[in-house]
Amino acid sequence: MANHQTYYVPAQSKWPIIASIALLLLVFGGGSMMNGDSAGAGSSLGRWLFFAGALLTAWMMFGWFSNVVKESREGLYSPQMDRSFRMGMGWFIFSEVMFFAAFFGALFYVRTFAGPWLGGEGDKGLANMLWPDFTYQWPLMINPDPKTFPGPSEVISAWQLPLINTLLLISSSVTVTFAHHALRKDNRGATKAWLGLTVALGTVFLVLQALEYQHAYHDLGLTLNSGIYGATFFMLTGFHGAHVTMGTLILAIMLIRIAKGHFTPQQHFGFEAASWYWHFVDVVWVGLFIFVYIF
Repeated sequence: MANHQTYYVPAQSKWPIIASIALLLLVFGGGSMMNGDSAGAGSSLGRWLFFAGALLTAWMMFGWFSNVVKESREGLYSPQMDRSFRMGMGWFIFSEVMFFAAFFGALFYVRTFAGPWLGGEGDKGLANMLWPDFTYQWPLMINPDPKTFPGPSEVISAWQLPLINTLLLISSSVTVTFAHHALRKDNRGATKAWLGLTVALGTVFLVLQALEYQHAYHDLGLTLNSGIYGATFFMLTGFHGAHVTMGTLILAIMLIRIAKGHFTPQQHFGFEAASWYWHFVDVVWVGLFIFVYIF
C-alpha cells in the first residue's frame, strides 16, 4: 500500500473576518483622512477609524501568525503544506511587484505623456490651452495652477540622504543573506548577529527617511499638495517606507524566534519568507533611487 502524506486542515478561525474588518477600517479611514486634509477641513473620524483599523490589523496578525507558528512547531505541516506556503509567498510578492508597477507606471505616464501634453507638446498638445503660460519640465517646480498648488522651492538631492539609504538597504540585503547561510549551517550565534545587524540597518533607514520628509516639508516646500511631483514622490517613497517598516518588524520577530530556538537548518521557511520580502523592498528602493531621485 502506497504511503500518503497527511494534509493539515485547520479548525474554523475568527482571524479572516477580523482581517476583513480591519482592512475596511484602514482603507476607509485613510481615504477620509486624506480627503479631509486635502480639502483643508481635516477628518477626526477618519483618523479614529484608521487608528482602530491599525490596532485591529496588529492584533489579527499577532494572533493569526501565532497560530501558524504553534501548528508548525507541533509538526502538523507536511511537505505539501510547505510547498503551499512557498507558492503563496511567491504570489504575494508578485502582487507587490504589480502594486509598485502601478505607481512607477503613473510616474512614467506623467513624465512621458501628460506633462508634455499640458506643455503643448505631442499629439495632445492642444491641452496647453487650459494653461497657456505653462511650460513643462521635470521635476515640476512650477505647476499649471501655482496659486492652488504651489510647487517646491527645491528638490531633494540624490547624493545625500537618499544615497546613504541606498547603501544601507543594499548592505542589509547582504547581511540577511549571511544570516540565512549561518542558519543553514546551524550557527545560531552568527545568525542572530547578522540578523540583528539587518534589523538595525532597516531602523536607521527609517529614521533617515523621516528626517528627509521633515526636511522636504519644512525647508523645501515639497508636500503631497505641491503638484504631481510631490504626489508621486510621497506615494512611492511613502508606500515603500511602509513596506520597510513591516519588513523590519518581521525580521525583528524572526530574530526573537531564533533566540527562542525556533527553526532548524532543514525547516525555516518563516525566515526564508521574511528574507524574500526584504530583498524585494531593497530592489524596489533601487528603482526609486534611480527614477525618483536621479532622473
